[in-house]
Amino acid sequence: MVWDWLPKYFPLLMHGLWLTILLLVISVVLGFLLSVPLGLAQVTGPKWLGTMAREYCLFMRGTPLLVQLFLIYYGVGTEIFPKLPWLRDSFMWPMLREGFFYAALALTLNFAGYEGEVMRGAFLGVPKGELEAARAMGMSPWKVLFRIWLPRATRIVLPTLTGDIIQQLKTTPQAFLVTVMDLMGVTTMIRQDTYRTYEPLLFLAAIYMFLTFLITRLFLLIERQVPTRR
Repeated sequence: MVWDWLPKYFPLLMHGLWLTILLLVISVVLGFLLSVPLGLAQVTGPKWLGTMAREYCLFMRGTPLLVQLFLIYYGVGTEIFPKLPWLRDSFMWPMLREGFFYAALALTLNFAGYEGEVMRGAFLGVPKGELEAARAMGMSPWKVLFRIWLPRATRIVLPTLTGDIIQQLKTTPQAFLVTVMDLMGVTTMIRQDTYRTYEPLLFLAAIYMFLTFLITRLFLLIERQVPTRR
């Protein structure tokens, strides 16, 4: 195997690593925040709101991420937004013309669709007696949600969330298909420049293995710190 290309491309790989981590963090944090109302709407919301949340989750889980990414980037980003003069002249246009924005948006919406169903199950998994006891003590619905229901549901979902975040990490390489030079984008460029196939891909696999190890260890630590009972 030949590794003489690595010093030359190492700075680009580190920049790609930064973009990959940024995509992961943005999509996981925003996606999880969006999944909470999606799950809650299916459990306690009005029928029409619960149906909308359920259909959203079904669409996101039932269609490939690649299709969603292309619809958002090529459909919205290159067909609709450029034809809106007020948007092209706004301060948001430098961000809206970058593929990174659409990749982060697609990954976020997709992650929210999966976690919305997970949170629905977690909310249903919280013992009703705990919620009734909180209401009996005079807690308002918001206090019950943020002090009892949501923390307990989050604790229930932690083991599943670990696997979902790792899976989300493995979906980020699709971002290079919309011009994002993440790890996969840089690796593809290296393969094209050096005509080396195995070495760049093996290096890429090692980085993803290391990131997966870090995520696993981090969530094991979090699970140990969070009490199992309240």
